[in-house]
Amino acid sequence: MSFREDYIFWRLAYFLLMEQDYRLMAISDDRRELWLENTAIKRAPVVRLLRHELDWSNWLQRDIQLTAANGEKIRKRFMRRRLNVVSMYVSKYPPVDDYEHLLKAPYTPLETSQTNVTPILFAQGHEEEAFDQLNTLFQNGARHWHFRDAYEESEVQSLEQLVLTGAVQKEEKDRNLLEYGNPFFTYLFIAVQVAVFLLLEINGGSTNTDTLIRFGAKFNPLILDGEWWRFFTPIFLHIGVLHLLMNTMALYYLGTMVEKIFGRWRFLWIYLFSGFLGSVASFVFTPNLSAGASGAIFGCFGALLFFGFVNRSLFFRTIGMNVIVVIIINLIFGFTVPGIDNSGHIGGLIGGFLAAGVSYVPSQRNWSLQATFFLLSFLLTVFLLWTGYHGGFFRIA
Repeated sequence: MSFREDYIFWRLAYFLLMEQDYRLMAISDDRRELWLENTAIKRAPVVRLLRHELDWSNWLQRDIQLTAANGEKIRKRFMRRRLNVVSMYVSKYPPVDDYEHLLKAPYTPLETSQTNVTPILFAQGHEEEAFDQLNTLFQNGARHWHFRDAYEESEVQSLEQLVLTGAVQKEEKDRNLLEYGNPFFTYLFIAVQVAVFLLLEINGGSTNTDTLIRFGAKFNPLILDGEWWRFFTPIFLHIGVLHLLMNTMALYYLGTMVEKIFGRWRFLWIYLFSGFLGSVASFVFTPNLSAGASGAIFGCFGALLFFGFVNRSLFFRTIGMNVIVVIIINLIFGFTVPGIDNSGHIGGLIGGFLAAGVSYVPSQRNWSLQATFFLLSFLLTVFLLWTGYHGGFFRIA
């Protein structure tokens, strides 16, 4: 046996994973089908690589249709408006009947125009054309490849092992991005807000307006009188046991996630700035007394959105859709249920996004973008404070 096609298959996999920085999304049990993604490559954000001996064109046609259906699921998960899937077939021979029409243009299902499949066939009589297509997609990255007529099985196995080891290393790198630090401040903040709640209960009750004001709730008249610290103290106050339980649970799940991704000190900055900006937004947009960690918790959502902004593919492969759905549900809930300070939530969400942009992600740097986020944070804070101290929107209206 020559193992030539097997070698080409794994050489293509090595090219995509190690030279074009794709990530392995899925691999079949027999290791003859790979799905890879790199959303930075616009012409081929998703590549499906298949080692299969083709026989009839109707099999190839059905497989292209199935690939389009799977690609549509990926498009929805990545929340992309359009997606092009490149499906590479490695076979010794092409189908025995008429098949050329299947390769002439990308396939688009009749029921959708949002996912296309571009088939590329690596087979006798098609290799030169296939490598021309490959070089067009990847700017001549495979221009100088030359293959022998035969390869030993050991050569294929060595190349396969290189690919799979590289894929594991990339997965480990992604895991390290998601688990950079160990939570500490999350647990500290949980302990603080529980202790403060007990203190409120002892001194008049957490639902008593006078007690809340005395312990630092957001109360606009006193802020206007100079008690600026009320932008921070509401983060640790809660009105009633249900409010405390809801925010404590949210902080436990979200806070640990954000602190793992960003590390302790970045999380501390994100949490406090988000809570502060949430209080400022509430000060500007509503005259009602308010308290709670909700603004800071929404800041954790904002930080996760920023993580998705700089690591889009990893974000949507892991937590992305869940985070976005929960944010939307919470915002709708805030707009439809009376008594919820949604301005504080939105302010915290924006604050978390901006604060994460200032601190950035561990092991990554973008000084110009970080400076831009710092400037935006400063300008937004100044604008909101100026607006709040000069009347606030609720009084302007």
